[in-house]
Amino acid sequence: MMAEPDKVLGVLRALAGLGVRLSIDDFGTGQSSLAYLQRLPVHEVKIDKSFILRMCVDRDARAIVQSIIQLAHNLELNVVAEGIEDERTWTELLHLGCDDGQGYYLSRPAAAGDFLEWLDATTWASSAARSLAGIARSSGLHDGLALAQRVSAVRRGGRLTR
Repeated sequence: MMAEPDKVLGVLRALAGLGVRLSIDDFGTGQSSLAYLQRLPVHEVKIDKSFILRMCVDRDARAIVQSIIQLAHNLELNVVAEGIEDERTWTELLHLGCDDGQGYYLSRPAAAGDFLEWLDATTWASSAARSLAGIARSSGLHDGLALAQRVSAVRRGGRLTR
């Protein structure tokens, strides 16, 4: 991004035009910048786990998380919290209005088949996600790309077909 920003911006806009949803990962650290929120055709920000891990014990970390969530929502962006490792953090993020989360508290990384089993067993999955799991299983989808394409269709409100 830094070496050829105009070229990269053109590619990102083309991808967004094709329906690819783009995220800014590790937001709040390193090279992530508020200017990116203004220039890039992104759909979501992923709050870096360094803030999430400390938000329940560090007032400043919590303030940063809350501010990022509010800023992103004001820009009509989805917010994902990275590094959720306990119920207290998850509950606090829900209270702050965070849209999505990832971390060991929710689920450890899993192969596609294991993910489908988890999806059936969890109480957190939506009915659309449960439908996805049934279709994926009956269609023999056991690789991550095919599963991700089905998940993407569900999130866009697309029809689930074999």
